[in-house]
Amino acid sequence: MSSGTAAAVSICFTAGIAGGVQAAVMGELGDRVGIVPAVAFSVLVSFVCAAAALLLWEQSFAGVRAAAHEPAWLWVGGIASIYIVLAATVAVPRIGVAATIGLVIAGNLIMAALIDKYGWLAQDAIPIDHWRILGLLLLAAGATLTLSRT
Repeated sequence: MSSGTAAAVSICFTAGIAGGVQAAVMGELGDRVGIVPAVAFSVLVSFVCAAAALLLWEQSFAGVRAAAHEPAWLWVGGIASIYIVLAATVAVPRIGVAATIGLVIAGNLIMAALIDKYGWLAQDAIPIDHWRILGLLLLAAGATLTLSRT
């Protein structure tokens, strides 16, 4: 495994850990201050952290200006981020952290498989074989099982 691949795997794995923590924290914050204020505050914190990182690494906001001139469909990532935070804030107190994350991951993988298969959103098309389909079905079954509150 190349160092770039290893770094990508490490970043993705730790992002998964962060996602579990984020879901739990957002569920609690939403219970304490309300869903919309919790999401708005989270987005504000994200903005401040992103602006600080941008200034630290790039030492300017030129990249933001450049992104603003890209096609609007490329801005969907920001909208999706807010929706993901909203979903966790609403779902965690009702179905728990594991079920919330399981369902989010199941949705992620199903959408990712469709994007790969059809080459949507400017991605290269990647065929879906029977092993990928089996993995998606197993994940869907696992996500369903996490909804159990025995």
